Amino acid sequence: MSPRPAADSPEAYAAAIRRGDRRAVARTITWLESTRADQSGLGQAILEVLVPYTGGAQRIGVTGPPGVGKSLLIETFGQYLIEQGQRVAVLAVDPSSPVTGGSILGDKTRMERLSQQEAAFIRPSPSGGSLGGVAQRTREAMLVCEAAGYDVVLIETVGIGQSEVAVASMVDFFLVMLLPAGGDELQGIKKGVVELADALAVNKADGSMKNVAERTRADYGGALELIRSSSDAWRPRAMVVSALESEGIREIWETVLEHHELMQASGEFDERRRKQSRAWMWKLLEDGIGRVFRELPGMREAIEREEEAVAAQKTTPAAAARALLQNFR
Repeated sequence: MSPRPAADSPEAYAAAIRRGDRRAVARTITWLESTRADQSGLGQAILEVLVPYTGGAQRIGVTGPPGVGKSLLIETFGQYLIEQGQRVAVLAVDPSSPVTGGSILGDKTRMERLSQQEAAFIRPSPSGGSLGGVAQRTREAMLVCEAAGYDVVLIETVGIGQSEVAVASMVDFFLVMLLPAGGDELQGIKKGVVELADALAVNKADGSMKNVAERTRADYGGALELIRSSSDAWRPRAMVVSALESEGIREIWETVLEHHELMQASGEFDERRRKQSRAWMWKLLEDGIGRVFRELPGMREAIEREEEAVAAQKTTPAAAARALLQNFR
């Protein structure tokens, strides 16, 4: 008979997470986000035990410009999903200050109703300055939530820079939220964001903005027809919603389920996840190589010398990079 795991062992924490212990889930995510080697190592050890129990959730990314109402829509959507018998985890990435590194971490305040639900888990995480505002360990946090039995994992981004690309690389369904607009204002959304979207949702379709929102939806719907879809099984679509009045929320969920069914039937669902896992591995590998590179004996001084030479236009960035790479061989 194998010995029982210690109370603070990775196996014990993994078992607690599998039972749905919210405190164990939160603590493990904190360790995964930690910059301390002992804590992050423990988090990774727990995650290794949990891997066989991951992958069963619907992974949904939500992005959009500031002020579009992402948090309200996620709260309303989460409430609806819980009413349908789903357990919901929300990973909301808060922007870190480029000066202090601190972040607001206010999503539990903004999603007060949802945070009180037993079937919901809300985790605000600082972006840590990572590309596009996506927390460096968001993927690991998502796996922990899946192992804890959450049926839907919603990832909210700050909607700035390249966050859309980063989120699209880790979810099954990517929802881009838009504000009602007209005429030249429609030019504001990047074509690349539309190409990444599985669906566009024009929010705030209520009151005096309802007709404007519908016209915006029609305009974007026409634009989607001109863009070649990345999937043979799915054509992205545009819809109108009102997070404030809970209108269009059911349609979002039905669209997610239809997308999931079609992607699974075509084999694209499994292929997308395989590609995401490979891309994730290479990203971690590249990050690790970068750390090792900087920690080589004498490398810090060499980097400073080459940076100064580039800044003084005494050499080109390409030549400086080649010189530094010589020390890595």
